[in-house]
Amino acid sequence: MAFVSPFGSSTSRAGHGSIVLEVLPPDKPVLRTVSYQYPLKLVAPDPLSPPSYGLDAHSPRLVHTVFLLTYGGGIVAGDTIDLDIRLESRTRLVLLTQGSTKIFRTPDSSLISRQHMTVHLTDNAALVYLPDPVQPFAHTAFAQSQIYHLKDEQGSLCACDWVTSGRSARGENWDIHEYRSRNEIWTHDEVAKKRLLLRDNLILDKAGQTNMALSARMDGYAVFGTLIVRGPVFATLAKFFVDEFEALPRIGGRNWGDSVLPDLTAKEQRRYDRQQREKADGLIWSAANVRGFVLVKFGSREVEGSRNWLRDMIKEEGSILETFGERAILCLK
Repeated sequence: MAFVSPFGSSTSRAGHGSIVLEVLPPDKPVLRTVSYQYPLKLVAPDPLSPPSYGLDAHSPRLVHTVFLLTYGGGIVAGDTIDLDIRLESRTRLVLLTQGSTKIFRTPDSSLISRQHMTVHLTDNAALVYLPDPVQPFAHTAFAQSQIYHLKDEQGSLCACDWVTSGRSARGENWDIHEYRSRNEIWTHDEVAKKRLLLRDNLILDKAGQTNMALSARMDGYAVFGTLIVRGPVFATLAKFFVDEFEALPRIGGRNWGDSVLPDLTAKEQRRYDRQQREKADGLIWSAANVRGFVLVKFGSREVEGSRNWLRDMIKEEGSILETFGERAILCLK
């Protein structure tokens, strides 16, 4: 006679995780759910009050932080990670990593490692996602997607998606089979009708459509990234990136580098100094308004060039530090 277990069957799935942040009466944000299964691991330190708490009537009393980790320090060939995040009204979440997301080599290019994240934001909820970059090792195949759902186009988002050329100390230079990353932002109305607001794809393919090696097509750049900014919480940050991009020197413009600088205001001096660092780091970037978003694209010759630039831009503008605290930029230090 076959044995029948008195316990219900497990509903857990390998690599699946869930984060649910809500507000308990009268006004206390709490992490209702933080669950995960191998190879994913989530670590949630104690929440902190933002520096702006008490100064702004609309500021939440606590900002929660969750670190995304993987057992073994990276994603092994064939692993699949699926993370679901839900932020209720008047909640704030900082999503970070503890080091770069390492992608280990695959024995077969058809065996692809995958990472999928779905985020649901309601009105007056805000997410800061400023992780360390993805670092695919040589001979890897990886695909990831970040899908954001905004209820009635509400909610605020500041999310960075960036990738490096591999382990430069070992001579790796985009020696991958394939890398794909997709960011989508959808809106939902009261009758659950969906509408796509933004889709951004990065596809790096070893084969490509030419006979040129992927490393040659990268023109010496070791980092490519995208920063997506939207919503009232990040309105000043979005405007700052656009204004600073418009202030960049243009072809045919006056080059003050070879002559005596005119009298500059403190803001102009900071801008000039930062532009000199960008030039030294081989960093290029752009910012554009796209359907209510500010989409920032950047690249640099070395990882630290992009890291330092993004940190300096965020610190100079200041609103993320005031609203979320120093912990929000921990991965950029």
